[in-house]
Amino acid sequence: MEEINKDAQETDYEGFMRRNRIRVNKYLNIVLCFFVITGPAIAIGIKAGFFKDVSYSTCLWVSIVVAAVAVVHYLLRNKLPDSLITGIYALTAMDLLLVYMNASDVNIYLTWFLVPLMSLLYCDRAIYFYSLALNYLSMIAVTWFTAPHYASLRGDYDSALTYFTDVAGGFTIENVIMLAAGYMILKLMSDYFGELLRQSDVIGESESLMREKMDILDSMAEIYDNVNLIDFVNNTEMSLRDSEQKKHGIDMNSQTHTLMNQRLKNQVMPDQMEEFLTFTNIKTVRARLSHKKLISADFIDVVSGWFRAQYITVDSTLDGIPNIVIYTTRNVDEEKRREEHLIRISLTDEMTRLFNRRCYDEDLKEYRNGELADDLVLFSIDVNGLKKVNDTKGHAAGDELIKGAADCLALSFGSKGKVYRTGGDEFMAVIHTDDPESIRSSIKSKSDEWHGIYNDEIAMSVGYAAHRSKPELSVDDLEHMADADMYNEKEKYYKEKGIERRR
Repeated sequence: MEEINKDAQETDYEGFMRRNRIRVNKYLNIVLCFFVITGPAIAIGIKAGFFKDVSYSTCLWVSIVVAAVAVVHYLLRNKLPDSLITGIYALTAMDLLLVYMNASDVNIYLTWFLVPLMSLLYCDRAIYFYSLALNYLSMIAVTWFTAPHYASLRGDYDSALTYFTDVAGGFTIENVIMLAAGYMILKLMSDYFGELLRQSDVIGESESLMREKMDILDSMAEIYDNVNLIDFVNNTEMSLRDSEQKKHGIDMNSQTHTLMNQRLKNQVMPDQMEEFLTFTNIKTVRARLSHKKLISADFIDVVSGWFRAQYITVDSTLDGIPNIVIYTTRNVDEEKRREEHLIRISLTDEMTRLFNRRCYDEDLKEYRNGELADDLVLFSIDVNGLKKVNDTKGHAAGDELIKGAADCLALSFGSKGKVYRTGGDEFMAVIHTDDPESIRSSIKSKSDEWHGIYNDEIAMSVGYAAHRSKPELSVDDLEHMADADMYNEKEKYYKEKGIERRR
């Protein structure tokens, strides 16, 4: 959090000004160190005859004073690197040095205006006005001090006051011009840097948002087996799982699939290939993903099992047309197995492991909506005497009969269709066979062979209805017909056994 706050401060104008003061104070110290050679430079001027009234001792003192000022400024800069005090000290020292030099007959008038010009580097009105005011007062003071000397050397001035008034007037005009020009420069600099910083903030926010998006993409790359960034504006794709993250061009005129999908299709189950190629067709992705966050489909990898392919919209036009899309694949084999297990549990009878009533009703819906096959047969089966067994031997014996019946039915029907437990002792079967009577005989044979712990025998009444015999009937009619046949068989069983059934 501290780093975030620091970054935020560094991007505003105040942060810019602080960094600028540090930089300017550093360079001012370099300038002061450079000014140490002013003494030797003046000495050379004396030798060349430019400064006739200047002594060599003045040169020595200029160098000593400048060196001392530079050292003090260096110490200040280390302790207060971003302080205006450090800058004011340097500017003030330069003005005082100029006063000393002019008082010592070293007249370099252009240098006076160097100090206010350098103060502009701080981009601060207060320090500029201070520098300009100090500079002006220093110029006036040294002119007043040296006026008698220079007036005596000039024949065009009657007195020192006349000389002072003339020179001070010129300095005043120059300072007014400097004031106006410097203020305009300061305003332009402030506006310019302010605009740059505002743009920098916008760019920074954009970069921050982009970094957040890239962090999300990097996180996604860790979750998914394959992550492909598809740019429909520039027609490029880039795998985010590759260390190089190199962009590859997509030829939308001739290319129907990305490089990633061209590789993945070699692992897809053959019977799903057509569906996979349709889903991953790059030419139709934008249209299919229009106004959607994602589209997905599941396929089987011949090696690792089920995987889920997804196209996720990252950026889109105002019309909802995707511009940038993330294409991901992730292994969901374990998830699919759990899903299949839950479905199997929801559609399976817990006691017998046969299909349950819910599964039967769902399957019947499909038969109602489709055309019935010629060899379709519905069986209706009921366990005989279950209530008596429950009443006399207990529910454990009754459960044994139900499980025994389920085993006999499973063995008799085999892979010809599906067997359902639709009630306590009621079963249904939907199978495909041309000889339903032989299956009824098989059920009876398996029942005769069965023996349990609590029960020595099991008897079932079996009825069926074949679509081939009654092609005009619906699947619901066939169900009723199979029930009726089963009840007829039950009546025969009880009559043969001489058992009086309670109505």
